[in-house]
Amino acid sequence: MSSGHDIITVLKEVQSGALSPDDALLRLKLAPFEDLGYAKVDYHRAIRQGVPEVIYGQSKTTEQILGILSSMQRQGCSNILVTRISQEVADTLARSFPLRYDSLARLAVALPAETPGRGSVVVATGGTSDMGVAEEAAITAEVLGSRVTRLYDVGVAGLHRLLSNLEPLMTARVVIVAAGMEGALASVIGGLVDCPVIAVPTSVGYGASFGGVSALLSMLNSCSSGVSVVNIDNGFGAGFLANRINQMEGVSE
Repeated sequence: MSSGHDIITVLKEVQSGALSPDDALLRLKLAPFEDLGYAKVDYHRAIRQGVPEVIYGQSKTTEQILGILSSMQRQGCSNILVTRISQEVADTLARSFPLRYDSLARLAVALPAETPGRGSVVVATGGTSDMGVAEEAAITAEVLGSRVTRLYDVGVAGLHRLLSNLEPLMTARVVIVAAGMEGALASVIGGLVDCPVIAVPTSVGYGASFGGVSALLSMLNSCSSGVSVVNIDNGFGAGFLANRINQMEGVSE
């Protein structure tokens, strides 16, 4: 049972007398998840959150990912995000399922389906080296139904690059900023726009960047209002949250 529509169908069958309350209860009890032994696939995720369960691919075996995808396919799921996987794993998955894979983001979309882009999410990066994290965020937001504009390599080392792109920033409903080094771009953009800014510290930088900790602390200490911070390199988390903000209040096309 993969959507609210299925629950409504069960309730209508009870109302019409085609299904007994006890049988309906059994069907609803079977709906929440499927225990595969190594994973309990959450079928109610789409009902609760409007999005099927996302598969974190790193540290899972290819066989485990295949089993989870098969289980979700049986429930009619589509646009299933599989994060942090290699090209080799993606190639193996693609032999069993329709799949789109982005090697830069290390992100796959299994059983892809067209999704109309709504609203406006801007994804900006401090430098080209931040693009992998940024693409994970951008693709996530797009698959979930947001219209995304990319502004890459507009960091503080050359602010004229950012200032030449003010129009998409000023009309965005939410901005994602992926930056490493000192992470200053989030504060700069936060001081320019009137929408929420989601800052993503990346692990890009030399020794004293401590694998993104310096950028994380800078972003947490931002003096710009309206800036929130996700974990280091968590492009998926930023893209998911940005889509949720963008889709609030029934945003129009």
